[in-house]
Amino acid sequence: MSVAFTKEGDSEAFAADLPDRPISTHPNLVTPEGLDLIEAELAAARAAYSSAQSAGGAADGDRTAMARATRDLRYWSSRRATAQLMERDPAKTVVQFGDRVTFEREDGRVQTFRIVGEDEADPAQGSVSYVAPIARALLGKTIGDVSPAPGGEIEITEIG
Repeated sequence: MSVAFTKEGDSEAFAADLPDRPISTHPNLVTPEGLDLIEAELAAARAAYSSAQSAGGAADGDRTAMARATRDLRYWSSRRATAQLMERDPAKTVVQFGDRVTFEREDGRVQTFRIVGEDEADPAQGSVSYVAPIARALLGKTIGDVSPAPGGEIEITEIG
């Protein structure tokens, strides 16, 4: 069908039908910083929702903005409701959730990652989700341990 025969509002109605953001089936473990991030995102989602409502909501204003705000509010409300704050146990000497771990790969590369919750993970910034394969290879290990990991074995050289 030619674009000339479609209603102008059709693309707007389609955009307003945004799918929900997928929510992980894993427990929502968070560091204190991760909980702060979720609360900041929830506050931003509430503000965006209020703004979209005051702009007329779905009836008069930009339906895409209202749909996006509603979707984000549902997502961050759910993430806040299910957040499980994890505190590091200082008595343990093994890699734990929230630790920054340095390890050496078989090819000599040295990498450091902090193991965090899914919403706060950002590998480019040096943090990985606790469900990531590299994090799973590190959790529960101690300095000097060698562990199989994606791309070969790794040896833990520092936990901080």
